[in-house]
Amino acid sequence: MKSAAKTLTPCDGHALSGMFCAATRWLERSADAINALNVFPVPDGDTGINMLLTMRAAVDEAGRCADGNAGAVAHALAKGSLMGARGNSGVILSQIFRGLAQGLDGKRSFDGNDLAVALVESASYAYKGVTKPVEGTILTVIREAAEAAKARSSQQDTDVLSVMETVVEEAKASVARTPSLLPVLRQAGVVDAGGQGLYVVFEGALRYLRGEKDEEGPIATVAAATANPAAQKVAGDKQYGYCTEFLLHGSGLNAEAIREKLLKLGESVMVVGDESLVRAHVHTFDPGSALSYATSLGILKQVKVENMDDQHQDFLAAREQPPIGTVSTVAVASGEGLVQVFYSVGATIVVPGGETMNPSVQDLLKAVEAAHSDKVIILPNNANIAMAARQVHELTRKKIEVVPSETVPQGIAALLVFNYEADFETNVSAMKAALSAVRSGEVTTAVRSMNVDGLEVKKGQAIAFLDGELAVAGSNMSKVVYKLLDRMVSEQSGLVTIYYGADTEQAEAEHLGESVREKYPSQEIEVIAGRQPHYNYIISVE
Repeated sequence: MKSAAKTLTPCDGHALSGMFCAATRWLERSADAINALNVFPVPDGDTGINMLLTMRAAVDEAGRCADGNAGAVAHALAKGSLMGARGNSGVILSQIFRGLAQGLDGKRSFDGNDLAVALVESASYAYKGVTKPVEGTILTVIREAAEAAKARSSQQDTDVLSVMETVVEEAKASVARTPSLLPVLRQAGVVDAGGQGLYVVFEGALRYLRGEKDEEGPIATVAAATANPAAQKVAGDKQYGYCTEFLLHGSGLNAEAIREKLLKLGESVMVVGDESLVRAHVHTFDPGSALSYATSLGILKQVKVENMDDQHQDFLAAREQPPIGTVSTVAVASGEGLVQVFYSVGATIVVPGGETMNPSVQDLLKAVEAAHSDKVIILPNNANIAMAARQVHELTRKKIEVVPSETVPQGIAALLVFNYEADFETNVSAMKAALSAVRSGEVTTAVRSMNVDGLEVKKGQAIAFLDGELAVAGSNMSKVVYKLLDRMVSEQSGLVTIYYGADTEQAEAEHLGESVREKYPSQEIEVIAGRQPHYNYIISVE
């Protein structure tokens, strides 16, 4: 439904909340497309998911703000986005809200000038939040949009609508320029995913100001606590239900229709994919209904149903156990096998998460607070989780250090040198040094065709990464693994560990292991069921 634009100067806190509720709805419609803007052709694009979940957390917190002042709502948005931030894009988005709150601090309402000033603060906070800012990313988009807003507000007609129109126009142009600033984007033939997500957020806010909302009031998928009975039970913090995830193979699949159906069955719904492959996540008290619906559409794989009530009780029970040492470790891992591996090498707490479902800042904070010691080392084991991990230190009184492990093998190597009898600083130093003592390989299937640094990749081929860089592509998965190992193994290598994923049969993995043992008789070869999603094999060479 399209209605006349609102009286826009000044806008109060209710209008600010409405802008970003509408932005969240608009972003939800674009999440799949943003996920697809992945530099590498791997099936773990998660920028759209991370930004959407961060936005949902922001507007949920704003919805609980009883104060109608713009400044109070802006601070609520900042708090919610920080606690719910997932992945690098989500953390940067939370810093943008933080700057917005700083710019609107103490204001009952705001006009175009105020909005422009606040956006300049947003850009400043976004850049400060990144250790090594890179142009051609979401940072460039917020900076250039803020500069355009400031220039527009210097003119006479400075209502919120005119400034926001300028912001959206410049954000769109800035996103289009990202490939010219970042060669890796130009090579992959995509624009920056985070920048595109921010443009969509601004566009959604502008649609609200123009009165182009589809419905009045809060977004149904955001205000989940009133959207369905299951969500009401969760909001009561007494029952949690079942975390239900699955991969659906079929033809003519409609991700939007699947999302709408799952929203009627539960909350925290996430559906991404295309006409042939959809990944879904829902918190529900009736997982059978969700799975039954999915089986009517195609073939299910990687089905996971976890009782969150039991998990919550285990989480609380962990707090009552006696401390083992003066320093605790929190690691992030995805896949039941990898979770057990991390516990076996000494992790105090393992937070579920990884590609496509990065843990939020709040998830990591809860794990840190549950640890018995006042000193905690966090191992993110993923480059897209490290930034969220670094936000924890300002939210807790505990002493926090993030050992920047970017891969599962690095995280395991770091834990293997952890010493409960050593002090905090000694352990941190030893664990950081251990990161460079291991080489990491990852093998998956390409989701699109592209050329990367002269390496031709075709959709459906097996591809392998070596220490984060695309290294090998080929039509045969085993041959790709062999070529990868040729580049990883040296005379100094002692141990090769192969973790096979949820989509890889045990017999296939064991056969591969035997072949590798024959090829490298001088090295010790271990094959372990990691059950990780997306990646057929994760390989560690020490």
